[in-house]
Amino acid sequence: MSDITTLSFEEAMRELEATVGKLETGEATLEEAIALYERGAALRAHCEARLREAEERVEKITLAANGQPAGLTPAEGL
Repeated sequence: MSDITTLSFEEAMRELEATVGKLETGEATLEEAIALYERGAALRAHCEARLREAEERVEKITLAANGQPAGLTPAEGL
């Protein structure tokens, strides 16, 4: 398994969907199901963090008077 922190949002979502699919089949042993659940929870948290980062970047886009993007405003605390 790859390190979750290195996954893109899309990669993490695909893996999360596959993990949920494996859990839904009910074919995993108890230990496998626990490991899948833990990995799924970590993948979900990673996806949520990536979405938050993207939302913050979008919120910081500044617009020129004509409504066109003019650049980015640095996020607070950076």
